[in-house]
Amino acid sequence: MISVIIVNFNSGDRLARCLAALSRQTFRNFETIVFDNGSSDDSIARADGASARFVRSPNNLGFAAANNRAAKIAAGDWLAFLNPDAYPQADWLDRLCAATARYPMADAFGSAQFDAASPSRIDGAGDVYHAFGVAYRGHFGWPSALLPEDAECFSPCAAAAMYRKSAFESLGGFDERFFCYGEDVDLGFRLRLSGGRAVQLNAARVLHEGSGVTGRHSDFSVYHGHRNRIWIARKNLPGLLFWGLSPLRLLVDAALFARMILLGRAGAY
Repeated sequence: MISVIIVNFNSGDRLARCLAALSRQTFRNFETIVFDNGSSDDSIARADGASARFVRSPNNLGFAAANNRAAKIAAGDWLAFLNPDAYPQADWLDRLCAATARYPMADAFGSAQFDAASPSRIDGAGDVYHAFGVAYRGHFGWPSALLPEDAECFSPCAAAAMYRKSAFESLGGFDERFFCYGEDVDLGFRLRLSGGRAVQLNAARVLHEGSGVTGRHSDFSVYHGHRNRIWIARKNLPGLLFWGLSPLRLLVDAALFARMILLGRAGAY
């Protein structure tokens, strides 16, 4: 069985749209857990009637902690993490389930993400990590016709990813100190360091808004995204790479700071 976990925080109509997409899945052996992170809007009320288990927190625990809490009560052998601004195709779970048999050596799977506003463009095909301390979504912005076939990836993007529950638990789940952003890359990094493998799938597809709730260049996104980017390198890069490439990483930090100045987000950075 697959446990689909959705962390909700003021998602508005997005949550209802996401749950509606899950209701149309051709694969039926799954449960849905919606963990609400202290929302102040009516997104849970708008999703009323959906076939899901709703768990409410009075406070915003963050994306990482909320997923961990939901994973502890999940009954499935596999955990499918899905953002409320990600809308899966009807065969999404079918494709993920088939992949577990096709790639028995893999402990995690990534979904092909397409821009919800412009489905002819790829929003992400697995996370990539550069030794200079930058993570990014592979093939971002490419035409959808150029989506690569199944292949091993550095890390699945948790907007629509699936982990073997036993592997997720052995790694300690998401690092809750991250709160939000980059915790999926950190988890994927730790999976690889432990000898695990992840496969990015071509046929498991979702439409994704991408920071539809927090905003792609909001102060929140800038602060947490770049702080966590630095933390990922410090936590996971082998010492020789971490110290040997530190001058180049500092140059990258400076270049990104210049970009944030142009975007008016220097304070958050």
